Amino acid sequence: MNNQLQNKVFQDADKAREWLERHLWADGRECGYCRTENKSTPIATRSGWYQCNHPDCRKQFSVTVGTVFERSHIPLNKWLMCAFLMCASKKGMSAHQMHRMLGISYKSTWFMCHRIREAMRPAKYPGPLGGLDEIVEVDESYIGGKASNRKSRMVAKKKIVVALVHRGGDVRTFPINKINSRKMGALVRRNVSRKSYLMTDDSNIYPTLGKEFRRHSAVNHSIEEYVRGGAHVNNCENYFSIFKRGVNGTYHHISEEHVPLYLAEFDFRYNARSWLGVNDSARAERALKGIVGKRLTYRRPDEAAHA
Repeated sequence: MNNQLQNKVFQDADKAREWLERHLWADGRECGYCRTENKSTPIATRSGWYQCNHPDCRKQFSVTVGTVFERSHIPLNKWLMCAFLMCASKKGMSAHQMHRMLGISYKSTWFMCHRIREAMRPAKYPGPLGGLDEIVEVDESYIGGKASNRKSRMVAKKKIVVALVHRGGDVRTFPINKINSRKMGALVRRNVSRKSYLMTDDSNIYPTLGKEFRRHSAVNHSIEEYVRGGAHVNNCENYFSIFKRGVNGTYHHISEEHVPLYLAEFDFRYNARSWLGVNDSARAERALKGIVGKRLTYRRPDEAAHA
């Protein structure tokens, strides 16, 4: 990683801008306001700025306009380094560690990380997980430390997170406030193809729901049965294991309103994992393509988390 961090795009803001232009404007320079392509000219007195020539626009823009980087005073090379470090760290990187490495304030770094997480989150899912005879695992877990390990017993309740894993493919996670058949049923029906082979644990929520899918198998965790033939939810368990190590060992605490953004970060890295042939650089490039069309303001960072 140290050799990769010596790349000029992480050391020079102009090199970083040129790199971002090549990747975001591969099909043509696009105005960040009207989204018109190839109808702009460079502004000689402002490096990296362009004049949109569309008659209904005529605004000046740069590659960061209309992205999560817009109006930031932090050099663009710092943004790219932040994105790379987050994409390369399997269990995440704390804002304190990041601010020491980037040499900027903790407050600015914390907000930068949230903007990168927003870029990692898909604007919308392409369709349901699974398909004909494809396996989708469903499991839930509780996120948060033990009250006995804290100085005050007045601690927030643990957060409930549901994971849907297309075996050999993507994961989708959702925070929910209560586990019952109605909520879980609606969530699974909305995100999993009915042609799929559903695998769950022995919760009484799933037997009726499982009948709506092509096949359904459950393992009985209450008697320490974790695998029966090909039936298991171990991929969900593995995801939760990484996420909990990130929360407990790296972030230590995440507030309830920011849980969706942290889940987006871990989902993104899982869905672009090295097992699928995606290396650190390619993962960062994929994350940075998600910066377009998203804004996350400093005063209300939770708005995007609840969108």
